[in-house]
Amino acid sequence: MLRGADQMSDRPLFTIRPVAAALAVALVALAAGPATAAGETLAIRGRIIHTMAGDPIPDGVVVVTDGRIVAVGPAATVAVPADARVLEAAVVTPGLIDAHCVVGLSGYLNQDEDQDQLDASEPVQPELRALDAYNSRERLVEWVRGFGVTTLHTGHAPGTLVSGQTMVVKTAATAGVLKPTAMVAVTLGDAGRAQGEKKAPGTRAKSVAMLRTELAKGVEYRRKQADPDPEKRPAPDLRLEALARIVAGEWPLLVTADRATDIEAALRVAEEFGIRIVLDSAAESHLLVDRIRAAGVPVILHPTMKRAGSGETENASFETAATLRKAGIPVALQSGYESYVPKTRVVLFEAGVASANGLTIPEALATITIDAARILGVADRIGSLEPGKDADLALFDGDPFEYTTHCTGVVIDGAVVANEPR
Repeated sequence: MLRGADQMSDRPLFTIRPVAAALAVALVALAAGPATAAGETLAIRGRIIHTMAGDPIPDGVVVVTDGRIVAVGPAATVAVPADARVLEAAVVTPGLIDAHCVVGLSGYLNQDEDQDQLDASEPVQPELRALDAYNSRERLVEWVRGFGVTTLHTGHAPGTLVSGQTMVVKTAATAGVLKPTAMVAVTLGDAGRAQGEKKAPGTRAKSVAMLRTELAKGVEYRRKQADPDPEKRPAPDLRLEALARIVAGEWPLLVTADRATDIEAALRVAEEFGIRIVLDSAAESHLLVDRIRAAGVPVILHPTMKRAGSGETENASFETAATLRKAGIPVALQSGYESYVPKTRVVLFEAGVASANGLTIPEALATITIDAARILGVADRIGSLEPGKDADLALFDGDPFEYTTHCTGVVIDGAVVANEPR
């Protein structure tokens, strides 16, 4: 049973305490099995509902039928069907979105057999699909769902020049894949160098030259495939097919680049080939605000809790999200990739840290809901609570960014997939 609003404490819902220690406070995983009958009507009431499509609604209600939201508004004005199952919480938000992770490919056991997030045998492998490696029943999927995360942008990790395709998927095993291929992951900088048997690319210049060469191959393959004579068209090639879709603008590159010099290189390549890119991690993006804004490129920022202070992230800042957003650059937050157990961070905590470092609470919540959905190209389905959208919701017993708060319920596609902590 979900906790009712009358069971909540009297403390303010939106008093922010420091949350840097939040990862040390382990919240237990929530029950995983769908508990809502198909077609069941839900009415989710909240003392505060953050729709992310307008102002928060005090004493609000969201009505759900057949997996879709049918009504949102004040409880005094929204009619609730008599047969609706009623859930209550202090705070209701859209289901949270992790804008970049490797969850479902990187497993919680931290053993070779459950680590499918990176194949370093070759430096360029755009044909590798996250879809073919994703494990919807991996325990880390369940774990992040227990914090209100209903959607993942997951796939091949940074670590090779072109590591493979990413995907957008919901965290319920029974839910569908939103995007089988969302982007193609590229790494510029130290992490993408000296890979494979040939230890290539070895330098930054070589990295960019190899990337440009591969994109040029995509342009040529696309040109030949358009030949009116079928006999003159090249044989199907998965690698070239992927590159052709990139240069055609169908798939953007997700470019992991932290140094300003690598970010600038990514922007030059995008301009040269007329392709779409999304900057990933981008620790020094605050040094290139005008350039990034002029290019119209969104940023999925490095996790705020990423260990910095040396190497390519030495200029990372807790305030970068606020700096970019103030400049009008679309920003989302991510959990990124942890090389050790539990193999992932939690975007709820990432946004909490950002809210203490320049973002307002609504702005911080946007980085893991509607703004993330827009960058991933799925805002027509998720990211806000509006009639017609997928019924993905997270329920909390207090301020979501307060480290003592619990996620008391998760709804995905209108099904209650997690409730009261065990």
